[in-house]
Formats: sequence, structure tokens, C-alpha cells
Amino acid sequence: METEVIIILFICGLFSGVINTLAGGGSLITLPIMIFLGIPPTIANGTNRVQLIFQNIFAVYGFKSKGVSNFKFSWWLSISAVLGSIIGAYIAIDFPEELFKKLLSIIMILVMFSILLKDKNDFIESNNIKNKWLSVICFFFIGIYGGFIHAGVGFLMILVLSKVNRMRLSQSNSIKVFVALIFSTVAFLIFLNEDKINWIYGINLGIGSALGGWIASRWSYDKSVVIGTFSYGYIEQVTWICIIIYILNYNHHFEGVKASHTIKCKKEKMKINFVVEKTSSEFNSKRNKSCKAYKF
Repeated sequence: METEVIIILFICGLFSGVINTLAGGGSLITLPIMIFLGIPPTIANGTNRVQLIFQNIFAVYGFKSKGVSNFKFSWWLSISAVLGSIIGAYIAIDFPEELFKKLLSIIMILVMFSILLKDKNDFIESNNIKNKWLSVICFFFIGIYGGFIHAGVGFLMILVLSKVNRMRLSQSNSIKVFVALIFSTVAFLIFLNEDKINWIYGINLGIGSALGGWIASRWSYDKSVVIGTFSYGYIEQVTWICIIIYILNYNHHFEGVKASHTIKCKKEKMKINFVVEKTSSEFNSKRNKSCKAYKF
């Protein structure tokens, strides 16, 4: 692997780790970058789980070192999300690659608009048992989406934890990284079993992502409102850049496929014409011979 690619992957992993720990959307950077570098979409999807595991291990311990954790509730949410992620991962394994690229473009745009419509309010945590069970149910469906693609899943988890359980951003983030670690590990094992992992790309992304997750989890403590506002604004800019790069790359790929298809069609047409002309020539030759024999 070239040095430039290693540096790109490390930097992308670093940004992804920071962004995922502060809010979410880091996979909107790593997935398009890997596809842009030539990794097939399904393998890029599986490889992305490597850096997510690296990042979330360090983020969980970073939050724990600052006393921000709720492991009992996190485990209940994790069990629900794991069941969903198994379904999502198996769907992703056989998902058509071209359709995956189109879907990723749509998801990036939807996440972009969700950032623009973000809610900046802070909340007082609710311990209502009904709300907790509602969160468990919601996290099952979040797990399906996370197992399938993961891009923007952090926003969905924060949305549920803030709206249903009325949690502050720092508390939501500590639960989010724990749950993401558990269900991402299960999804990773499914992709690994199907040989959909590029270890070189995954480890290089993972090193940067681990560093980003550790720094963000410790630095963001007691700064959740300020950091949250900054991270949303930053993610907004980065996501727009990724969307533009991804669309340009997709169009380039589409034009290449179209040109290849056109050349193939022309070759087939020439081949058919040659066969028709050859057949016609043979037929005329045989007819002339028959006519001469009859005249004789």
C-alpha cells in the first residue's frame, strides 16, 4: 500500500473517531473514501466495522474514565440492537453494489438535512420505565439499520435517547458508543465469516479512529453543549464535501460503465453483421452452384 493512502486512511479514521464520538456520521466519511479508493461497496461496508470497533473501545473507556456511563441500561439497548444488527448485516452481504452506492448517496443527503434541522435544546433525564422499554424497541430497528450500513446511526441513537429518555448529550454519547461497540462487533463477525473485510484498510482506519475516539470522549466531558454545536456544524461541512466527492466519483464510474457497454454493443453488432454477411455469401454461392448444375 502506498504511503499516501495510509495517511489518507489514518486522517479519515481520526476525523471519523472524533465525529462519531461527539455526535455521529463518521461513516459518511470512511465509506465514500474507501469506495473512492477502489474498495467494492460490500467490502468497504464490512471493513468499516473494524474502525468502528477500534474507535468505540477507546471511546467507552474515555467516557468511563470521566465517570460518564450507564452500563445497565446500555446492555439492555445493546441486546436489542444486536438482534437487529444480525438481520441488517445479512441483508447487506448480498445487497447489489450499484444499488448500495445509490442508497449511500441518498442517506448522506438525508443526514445532511437532519443536521440542518437539529434540535439544540438540552434535556433532563427521564427514568420512566415505559420510555426505557420504548427505547429498547427503537434500538432493535436502529440495530437493523446499523448492521446494514451504519452511516448516520449515531444521530438516530442520540435522537431516541434525547427525545424519549430526555438525556443530556454527554450521557447519550456514552451510551451510544457502548451500544455501537457491541452491535458493530456482531456485524463485523458476520462480514468476517463472509470474507468481506480488507484488513489493511481497516487497521489503518482503526488506528486513527481509536485516537479520535479517545481524545473526543475525554475532551468533550462538561463541554457537551459547546462541542455538540461545533460538531454538528463541522459534520455539516464535511458531509457536503463527501457528497460532492462521492457523486463525482459515482458519475465517473457510471460514464465508464456506459462507455464500456457501448463498446461491447458495437463489437457485438459488428460480430452479428459479419455472421449475417458470411451466411448470405455462403447462401449465394450455394445457390449459384445449384443453378449451374441445373442448367447443365
